[in-house]
Amino acid sequence: MKAAVVLAGCGVMDGAEIHEAVMTMYAIDKNGGTYRIFAPNVAQHHVINHITGDEMKESRNVLTEAARIARGKIKPLTDYRAGDFDALIFPGGFGVAKNLCTYAFDGPDCHVDRVVEEAIRSTHRAGKPIGALCISPVLLARVLGDVTVTVGNDKGTVADIIRLGGTHEEKRHGEVTVDRKNLIVTAPCYMLDATISEIARDAEAVVKSIMELTGK
Repeated sequence: MKAAVVLAGCGVMDGAEIHEAVMTMYAIDKNGGTYRIFAPNVAQHHVINHITGDEMKESRNVLTEAARIARGKIKPLTDYRAGDFDALIFPGGFGVAKNLCTYAFDGPDCHVDRVVEEAIRSTHRAGKPIGALCISPVLLARVLGDVTVTVGNDKGTVADIIRLGGTHEEKRHGEVTVDRKNLIVTAPCYMLDATISEIARDAEAVVKSIMELTGK
């Protein structure tokens, strides 16, 4: 399987959740797949000091920051073509809700970045699986509407998914929701209290389920 992994920056508070991103890449490689990393070439909403939680007086770029996790091997999301890949995967992190869309500020009325939305829609139209970890299922519900996903058991987020036209399934670590109609696989990850080994298990469960859907 050849997967495209979309990152929302670097760091849980304002970008991609690093454990989820790395464990997703590890799970793909461990199970015989390959991946290419993408990120939108846009400014971060803001920059957070990950020690204090305070906002910093500086600006950063999502693509440039995501390149830290990708070790420089990354492309702007405008280069993504669904026909070149077997699947599309979104690790979580607050950057998904701040940089890929505005869910962190606008809730279910959020706006989704145009390039991110097109990546999701083109993959869906092509009949290829999409994986989403942690908060990322909200992104899919906002774009596609009638999807079945999990964000663990967070009541507020569950209510928003339902408001967006989606269906929610409560899941624990190591469990995934597989929407076979829409070819979507989701897992809760850090939407629940978690250790890094539980994140690794969730990421691998998503990847293995996606591989099953692709037949690879």
